[in-house]
Amino acid sequence: MTDNIYNQRIDYSKNDFLDENKLPNNPFKLFKGWYEIALKKVSSDPNAMILGTVKDNKPRARVVLLKNLDEKGFTYFTNYNSAKVQETNANENASITFFWRDLERQIRIEGKVEKVSEKESDDYFMSRPEGSRIGAWASPQSTEIKSRKEIENAVEEIKNKFDGQEVTRPKNWGGLRLVPTYFEFWQGASSRLHDRIVYELVNGVWKKKRLAP
Repeated sequence: MTDNIYNQRIDYSKNDFLDENKLPNNPFKLFKGWYEIALKKVSSDPNAMILGTVKDNKPRARVVLLKNLDEKGFTYFTNYNSAKVQETNANENASITFFWRDLERQIRIEGKVEKVSEKESDDYFMSRPEGSRIGAWASPQSTEIKSRKEIENAVEEIKNKFDGQEVTRPKNWGGLRLVPTYFEFWQGASSRLHDRIVYELVNGVWKKKRLAP
């Protein structure tokens, strides 16, 4: 098995080298450009991102889905009682990482997490399929349950509760936004001489620099 791991490698060659002098000064503009390409060329879940948080000075990570992007930041939705929200309530610093293997590109973003408005949460919740809305009510996310049957029973209870009515958003469910202060755009290159372009927010201005691969 070790030999197989040693020999697993790809010589990245899909893209031209990045010239930081020709890249936009606003990292959101570069992100949107890369994301538009990902939408067309990544086979599934181009909006999947790894959310990194901290608990008791230890890193924790999981995959969530990007559901909105604007100049404020990157928005995802979840149960407000979940572990990831408890962690950012205690320490607002977090990171998200996009990795698009099909494009040989990765973007790391760091910043602080804040809640979005109730209207934003309502609007997104009501756009979800009814089954997903019922699931949001039924699941005590991140808490221990005895079996899958417990969740299935909770789903039936919620269906009965809303029988013939619209399933509205529970107050313990909604959106969170990571407001960036740091971007790193990574692009694979031959012989591991990858491009790494960083944007850091300094006194309200984005500063751009290149890192060694």
